[in-house]
Amino acid sequence: MFEQVTRRYDGVSAVDALSLTIDAGTFVALVGASGSGKSTLLRMVNRLDAPGEGRILIDGRDSADLDPIRLRRTIGYVFQNVGLFPHMSVAENIAIPRRIAGAEPVDISAALERVGLPATYAGRLPAQLSGGEQQRVGIARALAGEGRFLLMDEPFGALDPVTRDQLGRTVRALHEELGLTTILVTHDMAEALLLADRVIVMARGRIVADAPPREMLAGGVGTEADALVAVPRAQAERLAELGR
Repeated sequence: MFEQVTRRYDGVSAVDALSLTIDAGTFVALVGASGSGKSTLLRMVNRLDAPGEGRILIDGRDSADLDPIRLRRTIGYVFQNVGLFPHMSVAENIAIPRRIAGAEPVDISAALERVGLPATYAGRLPAQLSGGEQQRVGIARALAGEGRFLLMDEPFGALDPVTRDQLGRTVRALHEELGLTTILVTHDMAEALLLADRVIVMARGRIVADAPPREMLAGGVGTEADALVAVPRAQAERLAELGR
C-alpha cells in the first residue's frame, strides 16, 4: 500500500503524492511513457529507492521499519537487462538468493523446469544462452527465494516478439501456480492487457487510470489510457485489413 508517496529528483517529482493499494494475489501492470514514474514506484517497493514523503506498507508494516536486505529476500526482482553474473553458471546464479539468506539450497532442476528450461542448462554460463533463455534464468532466480512478491521492470523489452509472448505466458502461469503478487512495468499496453488483472496508467508521477483490462478496452477511463489502448487496436485492425 502506498500512502501519499512522493519521490523527487533534483526538485522534480518522479512520483507525486501517490496512493495505491494492491491486493495479495493480484497481477498489476504499470503502463505509461518514459519518465511517468513507473520504475521509480517499482523500486520503492523493495527499497532500492526510498520515498521522500509518505509511507509504503507491506503486509501492514511500514517498509521504512523493515531491514532492506531481509525485505529484498522476500521479493523477487526481474530486470530488463537480466543482471546474471557472467562468471557464474546458471545453477550458481539461481542459487544466490538462498545462499545469501543461509537457507536450504534450491532444487536447480526443479527451478529450471519451472521456467521451461532443461536441467542440462545448469552448468552453462550466461553467455552460452540466448536472450530469452537468460531471462528465464533471471525469472528462476527471482523465484528461488520463495517470496510472495514478484517485481518485473520491462523484463521482455529486449526480446523478439515470439520469445516475449512465450515468456509472458510463462510468467502469468507461474503467478497463478505460486499465488504471487506481481507488479509488471511495461510500455506495451497490449502486453499489459493480456497479462494483468489490473492495469494502472501513470503520467507525470500520478495514476491517471486504474481498471481491469476489459474496462480499459471499453474506453472512457482517461485520455492517456484511451490513447494507449488505441495503438494495439489500430494495429489489429490494420492486420485484419491485410488479411482480407
